[in-house]
Amino acid sequence: MRHMLILGGGTGGTIMANKLANALDERDWRITIVDGTDEHYYQPGFLFVPFGTYRMRDIVRPRRQYLPGMIRYILSGIERIDPEKKSVALANGESMRYDCLIIATGTDIHPEQTEGLLDDEWGRSKFDFYTPRGAERLGQFLKSWEGGKLVVSITEMPIKCPVAPLEFLFLADAYFSERGMRDKVDLHLVTPLSGAFTKPTSSNVLGEFLERKGISVTPDFGLGRVDSAEKKILAWDDTEVKYDLLVSIPTNMGDPVIARSGMGNELNFIPTDKQTLAAEGLEDVFVIGDASNVPASKAGSVVHFQSEILFENIMEHIEGRPPRAHFDGHANCFIESGFGKGLLIDFNYETEPLPGAFPLPGVGPFTLLRESTINHYGKLMFRWVYWNLLLRGVELPIANEMLMAGKQV
Repeated sequence: MRHMLILGGGTGGTIMANKLANALDERDWRITIVDGTDEHYYQPGFLFVPFGTYRMRDIVRPRRQYLPGMIRYILSGIERIDPEKKSVALANGESMRYDCLIIATGTDIHPEQTEGLLDDEWGRSKFDFYTPRGAERLGQFLKSWEGGKLVVSITEMPIKCPVAPLEFLFLADAYFSERGMRDKVDLHLVTPLSGAFTKPTSSNVLGEFLERKGISVTPDFGLGRVDSAEKKILAWDDTEVKYDLLVSIPTNMGDPVIARSGMGNELNFIPTDKQTLAAEGLEDVFVIGDASNVPASKAGSVVHFQSEILFENIMEHIEGRPPRAHFDGHANCFIESGFGKGLLIDFNYETEPLPGAFPLPGVGPFTLLRESTINHYGKLMFRWVYWNLLLRGVELPIANEMLMAGKQV
C-alpha cells in the first residue's frame, strides 16, 4: 500500500484529493489530507462581505463535505516536513510517511511584519478584508463610518488575488455613491507597483478606471512603517500618506511549517518548477497554488489550471515516467468594477491581458478588458461553480493553457 499525502485542505488540496480519489485504486493507494482547521472558505467572497453582498455563512462550509469517503481527513496542524525521510510530523503527535507528497498549504497575511501595523488600532481604524474576521469587522465599521480618506495600502508583492485591492476600491466607490456620501470619501490606492497592476496593458486600462472614478493612486511606495497616532503610512524613503481609514493588504507569506522545514524562500514559498510543479531538489514532492514561488498570480483560477497539469504529472510520476504536462502560468480573473458591472482578464507567464472575447472568439459571452454586466454575473455565478464543480475535481470546459483565439493583439 502506497501513501499519497496532501498537506492543506484549501482549493488546491481539495481539488487534487478528488481527482486522485477518482483515478487511484484504493487497494494500492491510501490518500490522506491534513489541515489545521475544519472550515473551508470561498475566499473570493471575502471581498463582498464588507459591502453586505455576502454574509460569512454564504462563503464557508465544512471541509469534510467536499472529500470522498475513501480519503482519510486529519484535523491537525503540521509541525515539520522531512523530505529526506519522506515523513511529516503533525501537531497531534502523529508521524506520517508518504510515497508522494502534495503541498497545498497556501498563504496568509502577516500584519506583524510591518512596523506599527498590528497594534491597538488594528480592527478600529486599520483593517484587512483577506480574513473572515477582518472582512466582518470592516463591514461593521463601514456601516456607521461618516467619511474621510480611505487608503487601500498594498505592503508588498506577491499577494493573493492581485486585483482584489482594485476591486475593493471600485466596490467602495459604488457603495458610498449608493449611500449618497461619495463626496465625503476620498479613495486612494497606495501600491509598491509602478501602476495599477503588474501587466502594462491591463495596468493602463485599470488605471483609467481608477482615474474615471476619482480614485487617487500613489505608485512605487515601499511601505516601511505605520504611524497610528498620526494616522499615516510612511515609505522607506520617508514619503508619507495620511489616512482616516486604512484598509491594508499586509505581507503575504507561506505557512510557517515551510520555514520550520527549511524548504522555502524568505517569504516561506517553496521553490517550484514553474512548468511541472515539482518541488525543486526534492524527490516525490509537488506543490500547488499559493504555497509555491512560481511567477503566476496567487488566485483560484491559477490553482484550477495547475490542478489539471499536476494531476497528469503525478499520474506519470506514479508510473515512473518523467512529467510531460507543462503549466504556462494561465490566469483568468473577473474584476468587479461596481454598479453591477465587471471586467475579465486572461493571461499567462508570457502574454499579458489583451482585449477580446472569452471563451468563444467573437461570441464571448464575456468581454476581455472591457466593462460589461455579464462579467459581473460571471463573477457572482462562479461561487456556485466553485462549490459544486471545481472543488469536486470536475473538468470544466475551459482550456488549461491560455488560448489566443478571440484576443486582439
